[in-house]
Amino acid sequence: MQRQKKSVSRRQFIRQGSLTGAGLTLAAQLPAWASMLRPSEGSTSFTGPDPAGLRSLYERGTVTTYLKSRDELKYIGMPVGGINTGGLYLSGDGKLWLWDIFNLNQEGINPVDVPWNESVHAGKKLRSRDGGSYVAPPRSGEVRLLEQGFAVRLEYAGKTVIRRLQEDDWEEVAFEATYPVATITYTDKELPVQVIMEAFSPFIPTEVDRSGIPASIFNIKIKNTGSQPVNASVAGWLENKAAPYTGIINRVQRKSTLFKEPEATGIYYTPETTAFGNQHPEQFFDYGTLCIAAISREAAGNPDLEGVEGPVLFMPGKTPDAVKAAQQKLVGNIITTIHAAAGKEVAVPYIISWHSPNLAIDEGRVLPKADRGRYYDNLFKNAKEVADYVVKNFSTLSAATLLWRDTWYDSTLPYWFLDRTFLNISSLATTTSHRFKSGRYWAWEGVGSCHGNCTHVWQYAQATGRIFPAMERDNRERVDLGISLQENGGIWFRGEYDKRPAIDGQAGRVLGCYREHQMSADNGFLQKNWEQIKHATQFIINQDKNRDGMEDTPLENTLDAIWDGEIAWLVGLCIAAVKAGAAMAEEMNDTAFATLCHDYAEKGSRNMSRHLFNGEYFIHRPDAVKGRTTVGSYNTCHIDQVFGQSWAFQVGLERVIDKKQSLSALQALWNYNFIKDMGIYAETHKGGRPYALYGESGMVMNTNPKNEPNPYGDKGTWQMGYFHECMSGFEHQVASHMMAEGMTDEALTLTKAIHDRYHASKRNPFNEIECSDHYGRALASYGTFITACGFGYHGPKGVIRFAPKIKKEHFKAAFTAAEGWGSFSQQRTDGKQEVILEVKHGKLHLNVINLEKLAGSGSARVAASINGEKIAADIALKNGMLAISFKEKLELIPGAPLVLLIG
Repeated sequence: MQRQKKSVSRRQFIRQGSLTGAGLTLAAQLPAWASMLRPSEGSTSFTGPDPAGLRSLYERGTVTTYLKSRDELKYIGMPVGGINTGGLYLSGDGKLWLWDIFNLNQEGINPVDVPWNESVHAGKKLRSRDGGSYVAPPRSGEVRLLEQGFAVRLEYAGKTVIRRLQEDDWEEVAFEATYPVATITYTDKELPVQVIMEAFSPFIPTEVDRSGIPASIFNIKIKNTGSQPVNASVAGWLENKAAPYTGIINRVQRKSTLFKEPEATGIYYTPETTAFGNQHPEQFFDYGTLCIAAISREAAGNPDLEGVEGPVLFMPGKTPDAVKAAQQKLVGNIITTIHAAAGKEVAVPYIISWHSPNLAIDEGRVLPKADRGRYYDNLFKNAKEVADYVVKNFSTLSAATLLWRDTWYDSTLPYWFLDRTFLNISSLATTTSHRFKSGRYWAWEGVGSCHGNCTHVWQYAQATGRIFPAMERDNRERVDLGISLQENGGIWFRGEYDKRPAIDGQAGRVLGCYREHQMSADNGFLQKNWEQIKHATQFIINQDKNRDGMEDTPLENTLDAIWDGEIAWLVGLCIAAVKAGAAMAEEMNDTAFATLCHDYAEKGSRNMSRHLFNGEYFIHRPDAVKGRTTVGSYNTCHIDQVFGQSWAFQVGLERVIDKKQSLSALQALWNYNFIKDMGIYAETHKGGRPYALYGESGMVMNTNPKNEPNPYGDKGTWQMGYFHECMSGFEHQVASHMMAEGMTDEALTLTKAIHDRYHASKRNPFNEIECSDHYGRALASYGTFITACGFGYHGPKGVIRFAPKIKKEHFKAAFTAAEGWGSFSQQRTDGKQEVILEVKHGKLHLNVINLEKLAGSGSARVAASINGEKIAADIALKNGMLAISFKEKLELIPGAPLVLLIG
């Protein structure tokens, strides 16, 4: 594909005020919860949470709401497009920004080298992959490629008032951050109305296609809070910026065409060829179309506004279309008129859609031709077709999206916890994640940074496999077990972009295969791919050179180096992966391979416990010949040292690492690696990227409790900078493990530290940053939700499990399964344990439900029913867990919850 780019306008400098706002001043205040931590020796690390100060972390609280009056709107950028369709942000006051939907393939949401003038890092500049958006987060007004917005005209009591839906025009603007839906409320005590915007793109767990629509929906409501009727008009406007980068170069015109259909009125935006321009603009990377529409037949439109201020916004057009040269601004609007009686609320939905099909990573140099272009081009041929589909299916798409939002937040878990563990799934709705025209899923590590579904990064991500299991099944089958699988069983860790295995990524992909099998409705995935999975598992076993069950072949790992020796975190991951291989072999009746895997895992666990545990935490034993000449963690306290056990909890495997030693290792991480003030820490631990600043807490990668002079090897390398960094994906992995092991206070404190670092007063809450924006590893956050619920699931066996870690006597939370999702709740009442399992969307096939027995409740009998009809069930108690099995396989569907009364 021929491709041309025009440089785009970007920030050339960052004002000092921005840096101060990002929390860089030495005088920055610690978060309020920091006082809950007890100091150990030294000024920055802490031995554990103070029980008296932790109550707020467990409290349900209220929905997270950011306010204009608290100056919390300026950095908000909630992804509000479909998954794998580009990156489009919703600002805190309801306008769209970023507009990374035109295949630019830029690194970072705002690829500018940011000055970094702190004394610790004097003279440095930060790229996107270094944390540029962390220290100087872009404001929504800084990255607006085109004109877009909404306004209301209110007529009441002889007055006419026009207000744009943006921060400057309202006394208060409140942003409710309940991803995938934002609710923005505009209020002014002088007005007899509230204006409410619900903004989202269709998002329906388990349904990839219906969640991957290149469109945003804005349901705009006028709520009359007065005693007199109000006549209102809503104007939505959008600039025609089709081919935004090459349009002027190729001398195209832009055409805006008004259309009226039975259910909608809108404007369709297209690029048009000219006699003097390039005759094939459809070949260029940013070619595409746009559309704005209102679901209203009576709406009026103007394809060419003369401005976007005041009364002009509400002027209907005189012609059905308009054409202008690309260098001229062409803005169109759609106007709807509604009547709000006193005390009533009325709404009108708007849709903005796009279609920019010519995605080509690296200009198509590496990936096959079939992987050029966007998947949504198979479903829709232009933006108007997208809008037509959304209009036709508006009721079902919006209802399912809002139902998921309501199901997720209808929980006893704290609102802040629900936010932080889920919202990283929004990275799939940025240019971190793509779906090619061939149907293949492909991802950077972070926006535009580091190619190719990197196994050693994305293996941390637990969200996608639970929310959109079909995506991960396809990635395992098409990429890891297809394109990347080699004759020796090794998996290329970046697909076509790096033809080597990474040992941690290899282990994670085998574990992922087990998760993807569990998140399937039947055995089809495992049966189809077993020989390849077996081959990949055998590769891991083969990397144990001395056959002691501990992997010791030097291979690439996620810290971008090849480490020699026996490294606890890699050894443990490999044991967990081989244990998963054993579980899959048993289901495939491959007895010989199951025995081989069991023997390896048992030997490895035994030797890891004996040789890699120093009495307090797990270490890296150097290669017997090379010693410590290469980089490694050696006797330091490494954040991932028991990652294998953390992964095992995600898929319900038996223990990989001794429980007492695992708890000791986690406690060591808390004692040594959790830092109260990362700014102070960085003053004496230099070289890391700034992912946490003065007054911010977090867990660093490595610490040196033994105070060794060269703790990371005898030769310095650039990778050592990683050891002093605070990267959220690793922290989420540790938090999920702590939660699973019963260290609930520490798990919540660590998760809250991340949540506070990404508070809207500091930076974008929806953008956890590592090597660029919206980093894939951060999707590990969902693992903490999984372990908070004690959730387990095996679709082909029809088994589901719940053992909540927080307020288990009165608990409620969402769950997802292979073919549907819903809500689980339990409570203890009058010596009985009452459980309700309710499917809200799709279906759930169920043979067995495993539950933790609540203290004070009986366990001898169970009464099971669906809609009052008794269901035959047996109950058994073993090691505090109840196994309730049903005489016949159940199919749970919406409107028919399963009710269990135990005791």
